[in-house]
Amino acid sequence: MNALENADRFTLIRHGDADAWIETVAAEMARNLNDDIATDGRARLLLSGGNTPAEVYRALAELDVQWDRVEVSLVDERWLSPKDSDSNAWLVRQHLLKRAEGAHFEPILWVGKPLPECVHDANLQARQARAPSLAVLGMGNDGHTASLFPGSRDLARALESTLPYAALDATGCPGANQWPLRITLTPHGLRRCQRRLLLLRGKQKLEVLKQALESNNAQLYPILNAIDLAGPKLRIHWCD
Repeated sequence: MNALENADRFTLIRHGDADAWIETVAAEMARNLNDDIATDGRARLLLSGGNTPAEVYRALAELDVQWDRVEVSLVDERWLSPKDSDSNAWLVRQHLLKRAEGAHFEPILWVGKPLPECVHDANLQARQARAPSLAVLGMGNDGHTASLFPGSRDLARALESTLPYAALDATGCPGANQWPLRITLTPHGLRRCQRRLLLLRGKQKLEVLKQALESNNAQLYPILNAIDLAGPKLRIHWCD
């Protein structure tokens, strides 16, 4: 059986074009948030950065969601000022928060605090907050998700952590580019999320996913740590 057809491990939804992909993903996210607002009065959303989800965030902001009942935070962050245009916080503000009036943003990095203190505060914040309604993930061509980079000196520690967030030094990892120092959600933190989405674009990403599934090596392909978690299956939305 083709590894991509293993419905026991995940749900793969293929979309015919980018517009359908954007519209469907945004609608699913809005539905997830509204379900939790209706049940619990509030919802919590964890978002990734990168170019892939930006259009989805813009579409989501236009949908009917009680944004004043939504807390937004991050899956991971580069060791940058939140005002830096290369930070994930900046991307989320530009593409979602400027349009989603009333949504409350909780950063995981604070200017003037050293990295260990930011990780401590992010963990304290996460443990005091409600369980996330939804986490939105991406995947790099090296098989990383969040900031769990293959070959990172801190990868094993982050994968084994019993805290929601960990610091990670990805020096020497090509996928980290010029931002090796990161704060990242751990598999433990991801396990607390009630729903998980993986957003992919392009044939190369689908091939990397296939290689990861065939390898069954979660150190070489950290995306497997999101796929093989207990609980609801990861939903993967792909278009070319």
